[in-house]
Order: sequence, then structure tokens, then C-alpha cells
Amino acid sequence: MGKSKTNKFRRPQFNAEGLSVTAVKEVEEDHDEVCDGVDSPAGELLEKLQSPSADVREFACASISRLVQQSQTIPGFLQRDAVRRLGPLLLDRSLAVRETATGALRNLSACGGHEVCEDMVKQDVMTPLTALLRECCAGFETNDALSLKGQKNTVEDVANEAVNLLWNLCESSSQALSVFNKAGILDVILQCLERHTHNIKLALSAAHCLHTVTEDNAELLCSMNNAVLGTLESVLRSSQADMAHTLLRTLAAGSVWNLKSSLPTARQAQTLNALMATLSQCLELDAGTLIPQLRQAEVARSATASEAGNMEDHQAAAGNTAVEEMDEEEGVEPRTNGKATKIDKDFSDLLPRGKEELREATALLTAQQTSLEIIVNMCCSDDPSDDEWEEASSSDESEMCPDGLSEGNTSLLSPLCLSAEVHGALINHNIPEKVLKKTQFPSSEAMDVCRHNPTWKMLIKKMHRVQYRALTCLHNMLSTMDAESLGGAAALQAVAQHLSTLVFSPPDIPKEEEFLEAVTGAMRSLLQIIAYMKIPQCMTPQQLMSLSEAATCCDVVSVRVNALAILGITGSTLAQEKRTAETLQMIGNALLQVATKDANLVVCGEALDALFDVFADGDEAERAAENINLLSALKALQPVFKAKIRKEGKGKYSPEQLCVLDNIKVNLRRFIGYLETVVKK
Repeated sequence: MGKSKTNKFRRPQFNAEGLSVTAVKEVEEDHDEVCDGVDSPAGELLEKLQSPSADVREFACASISRLVQQSQTIPGFLQRDAVRRLGPLLLDRSLAVRETATGALRNLSACGGHEVCEDMVKQDVMTPLTALLRECCAGFETNDALSLKGQKNTVEDVANEAVNLLWNLCESSSQALSVFNKAGILDVILQCLERHTHNIKLALSAAHCLHTVTEDNAELLCSMNNAVLGTLESVLRSSQADMAHTLLRTLAAGSVWNLKSSLPTARQAQTLNALMATLSQCLELDAGTLIPQLRQAEVARSATASEAGNMEDHQAAAGNTAVEEMDEEEGVEPRTNGKATKIDKDFSDLLPRGKEELREATALLTAQQTSLEIIVNMCCSDDPSDDEWEEASSSDESEMCPDGLSEGNTSLLSPLCLSAEVHGALINHNIPEKVLKKTQFPSSEAMDVCRHNPTWKMLIKKMHRVQYRALTCLHNMLSTMDAESLGGAAALQAVAQHLSTLVFSPPDIPKEEEFLEAVTGAMRSLLQIIAYMKIPQCMTPQQLMSLSEAATCCDVVSVRVNALAILGITGSTLAQEKRTAETLQMIGNALLQVATKDANLVVCGEALDALFDVFADGDEAERAAENINLLSALKALQPVFKAKIRKEGKGKYSPEQLCVLDNIKVNLRRFIGYLETVVKK
């Protein structure tokens, strides 16, 4: 209702789950004692954690790690106090036990969800985890010597599991995040990040974790100092061309953006330029070309591998299947605003050895998705209560924060819409043009490569996700940047043609919810600008009607709202033209249908708001309103709408939504009065 809202992305929960259900069943078949029921193995395995034999303890931890992949087994372990029993093993004298115990807790946190993570923190898992992380960092130098000797379990392997567990907990539990802030764990994560020159796997886990904990975390800002920012800037300046380092730099850029209010004035411009350069270079990469090339490289390497190497690849097939199945199990988690969000799962550290090319392809797509999400947040201007902005501008943190980093923050990263400097940096690095390219459907060649290779199939969803994020990014840029910056009327018409091709070229309008949410948001923003600037546009009312019909059948509220807004914008434009009454009738009937029958009041309100816009003025609108009996229809709807607000409002809708609905209720009364005067003319 009203201006199109920009979106903001929050970091998805890391959900690397170890082995799949299939792999767990294979383990159960190998160990008859694990097949006697859901709860029966839990007690026996937890007892083995107390064994004097390190091998037995390691086996028990590994078995628990696999079993908790089946969600129905988790209650059995939790009821037997699994967290408190596993916790001390994080500091076991055996590195192998430490690694498998931490891995078991990592999988428990990933598979159990938010409630389990909160429960784990309440059971004080953060205390041994913090101690483990500190011991790991203190032992990194010893670890280098052990690695040279070929020892199987190294300190860095343990640290990687620990950082991933920390990441899960901080993503899901505000209490864990508070412990992170107060216990000074930031320094530990930075030490892991600094290992990127020779352990990119650990550095990536640390970068993911840091990107999560720095988001909307005002308390952590007081821990910022020049050393922290220096580490992040050092990562941004790294020059390794592999995709893992591309992802690492992208995550570092995201953390820098999260910490923007801590940047000292003297370094703002330089850091902003490095950040934008990182995002630009990432988006410059063409996944449609690189993915087939990476697959060809994998085939060539396999063809020249030794017989032993081929046997190793064959033995890893079960692991590949596990990764594929886990990707297919990607779930949907409700958002507090009524929308549903996909939970992204990063399985790159679970890929078997010998899958370096697939690991690179995964890192590329993750980096591009993350880059687009960062730009989405840069162009997010619809949230006046954004804590990070309010706290940076309304409180004097310069006295509390070290190194005077909060002193003298000026307009460079101001909360007012999109600052001139950020706006200029986006343009200078050709970000809008690169975002628009990413809104195209994934290349057919890359899609074919992934379809015909089971272990690569997991990339299909990731390629589509990049497109969806690019469309959302386009939506936000259209909402916050002026038309001239985006190329003027000709460029906007080209964007309209491009979006029209995306939606209307396929035989049927795509029904994928994430696509519809992103593309309708972008079209809504674009049509608002085009209508305001009176630019001719290429999409016909009939095409927009067909899009709205598809969108209004979607379960996602924001998709239905966008579709109705598109009809409202189109109708209000047509109302000023000649011989459009018939089309206005079609739009009016569609809007009345939704306003009368949709179960969601926000959607009903948007439909009414669109009706007000379409039939507010003009001879064609008056003729169309009379032909569809708009006045009598709205009179019949008015008491029903008021009763719904009174009956359902407080229980189902936010105070902000109720405020808007009350305004629409008032506007409905006024609009009915306006129509009555028109009829009397």
C-alpha cells in the first residue's frame, strides 16, 4: 500500500548437516545395535562417551553426529542430556575426539533448529566451546608442525568444526551472540580468518561466522579497533583468483559493510572503494561460462587419474549422493513478516576430496549471491527504525569505543536513503549494469551440465537463487536511485523490455514463489518510475493481467501485494487515456475479486488501495466504474472489511499493518462518498 518497499537480507542460518538420511541408514545397517528403535541407540552411545578408550569415544561421537541427521532421533538425545555429556569432550585430550564431538554438536545445532540452539546455549555449551576455540588458536603453530608430519587430525580441523558450531549458535540464539560479544571471541575468529593463505577452508568458516555476528550487532561495534578493520581490509586486498578466495573477499566485504558505522572518517572513502571493487569483480564473473569449464576440467582430471585415484572417487560416491540429497531437502522457514524464506545450505566443506572443481563452482555462486544481498542492503531505505542507523546517529559511542573509531562519522555512510558517496560508488563500478545481467535466467549450457551430473545438480537451485537475488537487488536500486543514474528513459524502457521477456517469453508464466516475489517487486518499482516520468512502456495491460492472475494465486503475501500494486499503477495510467474503459473494467473486476475474497487483510487493503488509484479521476474511469457497479460493490464490502479488521486485526497483524489498514478503512469511506457525488452528476 503506497510506495514499493525495499527488501533487506539477513544472513541465512548455516546448516551444514554432515551425512544424509541415506548415509545414516547405511551406518545403521553396519551396526545392528543402532537399529532397535529411535531412542534405543541414544543411551548406549552416550554411555560410550565415558569410555577410557579414545577410539570408543570417537566412534560414539561420530555415530551421534550421523544419527542426529534424522530429526526424530534428536529428542531422544536431548532427553538424555546429550549436550552436557558432549560438552566436556570438546576439551578431550584426543584431537580426534575433540573434532568428532564438536562435529556432533554442530550437526545437532544445524538439524535441531532455533529451539535446539537456544537449549544448547542454556546448557552452557558456549563455555567449553569458547575454551576450545582459544586453545585451537594458541595451538596453530604446533598444528603447522603436525600437518607437516601428516597427522590425520589437526588443530585446524578441530577449529573448523568449532567455528561452524559457533556460527550456528550465534545465528539462532541471541544469548549465544551476547556471549560472543562479552567473551572476546572476535579475536579468535580473526585469527582463523588470518589463516586464509594456507587454510582457506577454516578462513571461509570464520568469514561466514564473522559476517553473521557483525549484522545488526551494536554491542560488538564497541569491540572494533584498527586491528579488526585492518584484518578485513587485508582480506579485501588479497589477490588469489580462485573462487574460494573470491567468496572470502565477498564475505569480508559484507562484514565491513555491517561495521560501516565504526569506520574512521579518514578511511571511509578508501574502504568503500575496496568494498565496491570486491563486489564488482565478483559479479563480473560469468557462471554460465565458468561452470561448464570447471566441469570439463573435472572430466579431464578424472580421465588422466591413476587407477587408485579412480577407486577413491568411486568410494566417495556415497558422499556425493549425501550432498545432493541434503540440497534437495532444503526447507522453508517462516519469517516474522508472514513471508517464507528458503534456508540456504552451504555444503562445500562436506564435499569429498577430488571434487575441487565442484567446490569452486559452489563458492562462485555463493559469492555472487552474497554480493547481491550486500547490495540489496546498501539500497534498503524503507526501515526508519533500523537499529544500526539509529544507534550510530543518536548515541555518543565515541567515548565507549577504542581507537576513536566512532569519532567524526560524517555523511559518507549516512542513514538517509542512499548517500551520495555510496550512490556514486555503485555507479562508478557499474554495479547496476552487472546486477541487470544477473537477472537473466541461468545459461542453458550450465544448466545442462548440472542436470546430467548428479553431484552437480545441487548447483541448479544456487544458479536460480543468484537470479532471484539480482531481481530483488534491481527492485531496491529502482526504489532508491534516481532515473538518470540508472541511464534515463531509454535505459528504463530497456529494463522493462528485459523484465517482460523474463516473465512472458516462457510458454507459461513461471510459478516459482521466489522468482515471482523478486520479479513482481522489480516490476512494481519500475512501473512506478515509468508512470511518474510518463515513459511509454512495452508491457500490455493484458500481459500484466495474466501476471497478476498468476501472482494472486501464490501463497506468498508479498507476491499478491505486488501484483495488485502493478494493476493499480497500470490502471491509474490508463485512466488518463482515451478508449480504455473496457480495460479498466477488467482491472476493476480483478481488484474487486481480491478485495472481496482474499483471506489476508493486507492483501484486501492493497486491492482497495489500487481501486482508489484506478478510479480516482477521469471520464474513462467513471464509465468503467458505472459498468462494474463499483459503488454498490464497495458499499457491500465496507461493513465486512471493518468487521474483519475489528475481529482479526490485533491477533494477526502488526501495529504498523493495522495503522495502514485503518487508513484504508477511512479512505474507503471517503472514496464511497466521492463515487456517490459522481453518480449524482
